[in-house]
Amino acid sequence: MSSFNPLTSILNQNKLEGPKYVDWKKNLDIVLTAEGYKFVITDECPRKPKNATDDQVKAYDKWVKVDEMARCYILASMANVLQHQHQSMRSAYDMLKSLKEIFGEQNHAAKQTAMKVLLNTKMAEGSSVRDHVLKMMSLLNELEVLGAMIDKESQVEMVLQTLPDSFQQFCLNYNMNKMDLLVAKLLNELQTAESIIKQQAPVVALNVEKASVSKSKGGKKKKKAQKVLAPGGAAGVKKSKGK
Repeated sequence: MSSFNPLTSILNQNKLEGPKYVDWKKNLDIVLTAEGYKFVITDECPRKPKNATDDQVKAYDKWVKVDEMARCYILASMANVLQHQHQSMRSAYDMLKSLKEIFGEQNHAAKQTAMKVLLNTKMAEGSSVRDHVLKMMSLLNELEVLGAMIDKESQVEMVLQTLPDSFQQFCLNYNMNKMDLLVAKLLNELQTAESIIKQQAPVVALNVEKASVSKSKGGKKKKKAQKVLAPGGAAGVKKSKGK
């Protein structure tokens, strides 16, 4: 891996050695995605077409070149013993398939843990919908890296199921209008809904008890002051009128 590429430091510092497979795979995905090479680890090497057109030949040659680069990234980020086992494999796809078989138990356990966290995640009433959805997106991405297949529609449904009661109307509208959004776009819509929900929050009246109750000049006890909180959060004390 070239020393001038800052991305390579991610793999240099996190080489694949035994129990580090899950973290290594996450880092490999980051690097290959940034370089535009990730497609070669998800698709098998295509056969070179016979009687191919110039465009088909160029596409095939591009795939081969990208695959070579991906293989170099993978081999350079392995422990020596793993390099020896995989250097003769013809494609990055085959390498990842072999590694998945070797470290399958780690991958399976990590996938179960991530899925459990995802299913148990709920947004607390009054908390930030942005932070919540970003957390959900992170968990969904982690599951994808670990090999879990969750379609886009199911991802959105999982996010909607974790929202508190204040978003019930939003969820109802979403389903009734048969909206079809990706999670990133859904986040924008939820943030808009959140601002509307906050504006519609009711006025809350709090009775403030005084430390001691003193008698008025007429011998009667003073009425308790009532503190009123406006929707914007400003507070004022409303005093009762004397007779």
